[in-house]
Amino acid sequence: MQYYVVDAFTDQLFHGNPAGVCLVDTWTSDELMLNIAKENRFSETAFAIKDDDSHYQLRWFTPGGEIDLCGHATLATAFIIFRQDPPQDTDTLSFATQSGELRVTQKGDLYEMAFPSYDLKPVPVTDEMTAAFGAQPVEAYLGRDLLAVFDDPQTVRQMEPDQEKMAGLEGLLQNVTAPGDEDFDAVSRSFAPKLAIDEDPVCGSGHCHIVPYWAKRLGKNDIKAFQASDRTGVLYCEYDGDITKLAGQAVLYAEGEIKI
Repeated sequence: MQYYVVDAFTDQLFHGNPAGVCLVDTWTSDELMLNIAKENRFSETAFAIKDDDSHYQLRWFTPGGEIDLCGHATLATAFIIFRQDPPQDTDTLSFATQSGELRVTQKGDLYEMAFPSYDLKPVPVTDEMTAAFGAQPVEAYLGRDLLAVFDDPQTVRQMEPDQEKMAGLEGLLQNVTAPGDEDFDAVSRSFAPKLAIDEDPVCGSGHCHIVPYWAKRLGKNDIKAFQASDRTGVLYCEYDGDITKLAGQAVLYAEGEIKI
């Protein structure tokens, strides 16, 4: 099984979000794919099958199970395909996934993904949220994930949440965000204790919650987002109603073969 490790949403090794990418001819068992994800211990490992020149099937596994949408591992997969087996006469790849057809377009050194936006439902800020995050959000919303909003970017940057308490909150992931500092529109972090991931270093699907929120709040569709994990990451985003476009860079860390 061809195997690659890619750092996504960065132009530097040891930054961004590392993803495993497995190119396979046929689907192996779910159990084996989950075991590979557990062995890797990345937040996601992607498995892709080529259907034709620019069309692929794509699935993502965390150490805690399969997930329906993942940004950085999609970017990483597209990066590898454009590098190893580029399509003819197109700069766009299509992936059939649990979340429908996803497209990734190569634009210079950026890879732009068009993902479905999550519809955000306002929910009350609770004492449980404050206890889990160690700070009180000013607003909270629920899509697939919980989105907790804070006033100060330093609150997000310095946050040391209680993983056990976060696992008791609503949402598959728990995303936290605040207004941007420096030249960014938004600062965020993403946590996934329910998926056996303390912190997702740079979360693409999380930004399908974060970007719609900031686009509406700031009255602008182009959002430059900074993920303030230890590894850090930068996302160049565009909100287009039902679609959120996420673009970023990627670098290859390793390539090899899984002996299965």
